[in-house]
Amino acid sequence: MTRKLLLLCFLAVVTASLHAQQNKVRFSNWKRIEVTSAFDANPDSVALAIIAPYKVSVDSVMSPVLGMSRVAMSPKRPESLLSNWAADVMVEGSTATGLPAADMGLVNIGGLRNNMPEGVVTCGDIILISPFENELVVLEMKGKHLLELMRNIAAVGGEGVSHSVRIVISKDRKLISATINGEEISRKRTYTVATLDYLAEGNDKMYALKKAKKRHDIGLKTREVLMESVVKHRIIDSKMEGRITVSD
Repeated sequence: MTRKLLLLCFLAVVTASLHAQQNKVRFSNWKRIEVTSAFDANPDSVALAIIAPYKVSVDSVMSPVLGMSRVAMSPKRPESLLSNWAADVMVEGSTATGLPAADMGLVNIGGLRNNMPEGVVTCGDIILISPFENELVVLEMKGKHLLELMRNIAAVGGEGVSHSVRIVISKDRKLISATINGEEISRKRTYTVATLDYLAEGNDKMYALKKAKKRHDIGLKTREVLMESVVKHRIIDSKMEGRITVSD
């Protein structure tokens, strides 16, 4: 590459950088929009022609039926039907390599990318809920670090936790109390947490998970674990149980 071309490339990068600085995003708003068949009311014929060659192969992956759901489930804080179900499935999946069932399951609300429909559940439904390449892991943690994790969960206003967990947080997102299987968390005891490898690295502000003293990699994608649970139970369900509550 000539010096003249290098200089032109450099100037282009500098110009783009200056332009970006002049047009900084000062704020942004977002909301979750469920993608449904309503968006297909007036399909574009050109777009349909482009995707037609790929539709058969995609449908073969997305359309197989796994089971049924008694209720529609959606993800939200501090507690939701979908996050309750998914966190329980993490505990169920934690036994895949012969380990005892984990003391608790944890999923992040932001990782649940779509709603669970009432009625028929297909492979596509689970893929839309869990589209990433995350894998299930089991972490061994000292109780003092598990308490830190509970504070992390409180600080973000709640995440998906399993049936064994009860957390009470204040309106300003401070931890008031936390129990596992109805018992206070012992700072000296070792607990096991079934969660996503993404969270195990401290992402989504779950910083305490990085302090785990041991990690067991299950070798299964989280969506595979979710799919297997639907197939196993055939009919799935979820209830609001007060797993995470906000105190007045």
